[in-house]
Amino acid sequence: MLHFRDIHGYRRAYRILGDGPPLLLVHGIGDSSATWSSVLPLLAARHTVIAPDLLGHGASAKPRADYAIGAFACGLRDLLTTLGVDRVSVVGHSLGGGVAMQFAYQFPERCDRLALVGSAGLGREVHPAFRLVTGPGAGAGLALLTTPPVRAAVRAVLPALRALGGAGLGGDLDYVHGRYLGFADRSARLAFLRTIRAGVDLRGQAITMLDRSYLARGLPTLVVWGARDPIIPVRHAHVAHAALPGSRLEIFPRAGHFPHHDDPERFAALVAEFMTVPAAGRADWREILLRGRTTPEASSGS
Repeated sequence: MLHFRDIHGYRRAYRILGDGPPLLLVHGIGDSSATWSSVLPLLAARHTVIAPDLLGHGASAKPRADYAIGAFACGLRDLLTTLGVDRVSVVGHSLGGGVAMQFAYQFPERCDRLALVGSAGLGREVHPAFRLVTGPGAGAGLALLTTPPVRAAVRAVLPALRALGGAGLGGDLDYVHGRYLGFADRSARLAFLRTIRAGVDLRGQAITMLDRSYLARGLPTLVVWGARDPIIPVRHAHVAHAALPGSRLEIFPRAGHFPHHDDPERFAALVAEFMTVPAAGRADWREILLRGRTTPEASSGS
């Protein structure tokens, strides 16, 4: 069930379920809190699970606004403040992983643990479709691709695409197709374009957390990835694990970009176990910043 809060004059949708230590689930680009539907009740058995629709996504408002990851992180802070939640463990998927890392960077005093799932922000590589929609004329092209005749044509060829391996998307094809249908709404389409252009260009992902990863020392971090991820390659999981001191790496061998869909029971059990790790203490960032990077600098793949 969705709940709503007005924050800065914009409607913010969110799901909240359960009781216990708070756990924030942040979805990816073009997606919504519904992506967590299969794991939310499992995690809510022991935790207060909060799953928002980011601004411009799902049932939240889709204004002409700032869709940079820093703005998303501030939006999460403001929602948590209205809910009376001071500290939280954050799980971020895809774009939501980048937002989760930014939240931990901007508001370290509010972040107990960090889990990254097929996360953005760890290297330049990303599915070519995301690079293409940042180019000139992409808005008009996406509008054309979501007209009724084109949607009908795509629906007609879906069985053939599945038989041929999912057009490079593997088992994620049907879920991605569902997200594509949402772009028929102009406001959702424009919000998507503003969001993707804030972090991706024709050369790939333009934002990285690797230059600041050493600041995560002392922050319990879990890295989860699908071995068959067609959107952000699994290589980025190993980059994250090497760059984040003391992190734990878990690969789902048969999963694509949505391991929480492919194996919700394992995913929920893994996150629940991770929640038992002692929360982060207060880091002396002045000392860490003055000392500088002490972890290996990982390649961005470019």
